[in-house]
Amino acid sequence: MRITPRNDALSLKVLQGLALSLSFIDGQIMAPLSRLFLFWLLNAVATCASADDFTVGDITVSRGEQVSGFITVPEGIDEATRIPVTIAHGAAHGPTLALIAGIHGYEYPPITALQALRARLDPAILSGTVIMVHIANPPSFFGRTIYYSPADRKNLNRVFPGDPGGSVSQRIAHLLTTEVIDRADYLIDLHGGDGNEALRPYVYMPVTGDAILDAKIEGLAVAFGLDHIVMDTGPQHAAGPSLFVDQTALERGIPAITTETGQSGSNDPYWVGLAEQGVWNVLRHLDMIAEEEVANTGTTWLSDYTVLNSPQSGIFRAVTKDGYVVTEGAVLGVLLDVFGNELTAIRAPFSGIVNYVISTPPVSEGEPVAMISKIANR
Repeated sequence: MRITPRNDALSLKVLQGLALSLSFIDGQIMAPLSRLFLFWLLNAVATCASADDFTVGDITVSRGEQVSGFITVPEGIDEATRIPVTIAHGAAHGPTLALIAGIHGYEYPPITALQALRARLDPAILSGTVIMVHIANPPSFFGRTIYYSPADRKNLNRVFPGDPGGSVSQRIAHLLTTEVIDRADYLIDLHGGDGNEALRPYVYMPVTGDAILDAKIEGLAVAFGLDHIVMDTGPQHAAGPSLFVDQTALERGIPAITTETGQSGSNDPYWVGLAEQGVWNVLRHLDMIAEEEVANTGTTWLSDYTVLNSPQSGIFRAVTKDGYVVTEGAVLGVLLDVFGNELTAIRAPFSGIVNYVISTPPVSEGEPVAMISKIANR
């Protein structure tokens, strides 16, 4: 969906020329009706010029420029916050790509990758518009928390499309939905393996059943360049709110993927580079920059992923590693009580690849301890 107005440059120049010519007509010839027409024409010129601006919240950028600022989540039943955003509005027309980092505040590589992108991206040679949400969840980022906001104990990626009258996480989700997602033609939700997750990089590629939409989604997933792509064939929710960033976009017909580059809170340049290189190649894929797309060869396609949750609170001790191939029934880790006594073993429900496994000891009942996917034939 696109709501950014476009102009015909030639029409604008014609209007400007007419206005200039009429402004030099002798005052005796300029009848009241002509003056009224000139007033309308000058306003039309100004409107055409400003219609090519792009606005997100209080940030407005002219074509061919890049602007950084904040969009404000107003105070409600709890604290207000501000989300740092950069808009690169290309000199040439093209699609709008939304890049959202920091939905989970402890996932640092995508946040750093967007800072690098901001420094390198030249709007003068860009076709289209890039919206960079640098830190979508400031309370979690500055609070150094995994999964949940310290302000309201909500997981931001479970409350979309949000609620303007709700808690701060719900208000953030509402603002991101209305100001960012609704303006996009394509969207990437950039994650990095939370502070407790040893994760092998992969892309979640939703499969909707809409052939045209799915082709665009697959194009994004392959272009991002990671060699593991998880096909997400099941609906994330049967009814009700969309919950997730990518599902919120998909419900609006916007192609979207979720990427995972990083693990255990590390901000190592390797993880940052995976995210940054992925975004650059998506820009090539969408013809937003005049460079040839880098082919993604050797992709491993995965399906039927399952997240294994802890049956009770305790201490988790992994005995497998991210990226390992395991057989059905293999022990992925052991759950202990606080004295070190074994409570239960967590086993693989089928043969497949370990996408991630929890790398820090504490777990709460119902929280993830591992994710495993089947290797798919494609």
